[in-house]
Amino acid sequence: MKVVLNDFDAVIFDMDGVLIDSEPLWKIAMEEVFGTVGSKLTKTDFQKTVGLRIDEVVRFWHKHEGWTGITPDAIEQQIVLKMVELIRENAVPLTGVIDTLLYLQSKGKKIGLATSSYEVLVLTVLRELGIAEYFDFYHSAEHEEYGKPHPAVYLTVAEKLKVSPVRCLVVEDSLNGIISGKAARMKVVCIPEKTHHPDPKLILADFLFDTMADMLTCLKEVQ
Repeated sequence: MKVVLNDFDAVIFDMDGVLIDSEPLWKIAMEEVFGTVGSKLTKTDFQKTVGLRIDEVVRFWHKHEGWTGITPDAIEQQIVLKMVELIRENAVPLTGVIDTLLYLQSKGKKIGLATSSYEVLVLTVLRELGIAEYFDFYHSAEHEEYGKPHPAVYLTVAEKLKVSPVRCLVVEDSLNGIISGKAARMKVVCIPEKTHHPDPKLILADFLFDTMADMLTCLKEVQ
C-alpha cells in the first residue's frame, strides 16, 4: 500500500531513531550511568524499554534491580545530561531526513514533532541538526501525564497544528510509538530502528519502510 500525501494535512515525526540515530546513544548513556550504581544491565536489556519516557525507563529498571543510595530522579538527571553530551558529539541526521522535511515544506504540509525525549534533548537535537526551522510545533511527552504508548503527545501536537488526528501521518520507529500514533487515530509509517531486534509486531503500522529516503521516494511517486 502506498502513502498518499494528499490524504494528510500534517506529518508528525518521532525524534529518537527517526530524525537522529540516538537509540545507540541512549543505550551508552544508560549503561554508563546505571553502572555507577552497580547495575549489570547491558545495551541488549534496554531494548525492552525503547519508546518509553526516561523517567518510566528508570522506574522500570529500578523496580527490577532495586538500587540503593541514589534516587531514580538523580539517575534520570544523570542520563539526560550524558545524552546532551553524546548528542553534541554525534549529531547526524538519519538518511533522507533533510530531503523529506524540505519536500513536505514545499508541499505546504504542517510538520510536527512528538517525542518521549525531554525538551532539553529536543532543543539539543533541533539545534545540532539545524532543522528547527522546518517544524511548526514540537512537543515532549515530558509535559503529558502519560508518555507513549499513550496517545496524548500526538493528540496535543495535532491540536496545536489545528489538524484533525485522522488527517495526520505519524513517522515512528518503535512498537510503543506505533501504538501511540494508532491510538490517536492517525496513520503510522514505521521505519524500524536498526539496532533493535526485528519485531514482527511492527506490522501494526500502516506503512513500513527501510529508510526515510524510501518513504520520500514513495511520497513523490504518489501525488
